[in-house]
Amino acid sequence: MASEILASPPSPPSGSPHDEAREWLSLEDPHEHRTWLFDVTFLASAWTCIYGAGCPGTDERPAPERELGCCTHGAYLADDDDLAHVRLMICELDDELWQLRREPGEALWQDDDGWWRTRVVDGACVFANRTGHPAGAGCAFHLLAQRTGRRPMDTKPEICWQAPLRREDHETVTGHVYTMVREWERRDWGGPDTDVWWWCTSSSQAHVGATPVFRALASELAAICGLETYNALAAVLDVRIRQSAHSERLLAHPAVRRRD
Repeated sequence: MASEILASPPSPPSGSPHDEAREWLSLEDPHEHRTWLFDVTFLASAWTCIYGAGCPGTDERPAPERELGCCTHGAYLADDDDLAHVRLMICELDDELWQLRREPGEALWQDDDGWWRTRVVDGACVFANRTGHPAGAGCAFHLLAQRTGRRPMDTKPEICWQAPLRREDHETVTGHVYTMVREWERRDWGGPDTDVWWWCTSSSQAHVGATPVFRALASELAAICGLETYNALAAVLDVRIRQSAHSERLLAHPAVRRRD
């Protein structure tokens, strides 16, 4: 599988206008007219989910004690398949797993633009159990996965298991598709007027993992781009990380550069 490193600039001084510089990896899909563009700067970073470990949440003020993480605004469902999947998973939830249990028709709603969304109740997603719930705070679908021996990505809405990974498809006039796989950033949640107060990938507070993102989220990445493409991505990044330890240094994530 052909690959190309699109950019490998030196790490700029902290505070410079180029702090947001990133390195990208291009891979040609062997089965489709598609070029994959991977955000190497994020995928090789030490980002990790810090839910339950000081995550301040995304609401208007830091509130780690509420243990709501990124669930304050509810979730948009991707398409009809995602909607059908979520409805099916709702039927598996009981009072023990789901603190704010509702009928399926009461837990989801369709907005004026036609998007199906999870309902927000008392400042957070209806599927987010609150602190003090006997089964534990956090996503009821996550608890369902733990109870039944499945992966959380097998029980959650698509956006919930993909985040903080973001896939964007850009089709050319010739029909060739360029697909970016990058991190969700705070600005993605509504542009400059976003009501997301804090977002984990942009904060050094969450760049404390022991495993690079592309390994920690291997299942999620493989589901997004296919196992063959993922294996090619991982092989390149494994080599780059080994090289980085001796000579060719990987570009640090902007959150880490700002911290330094």
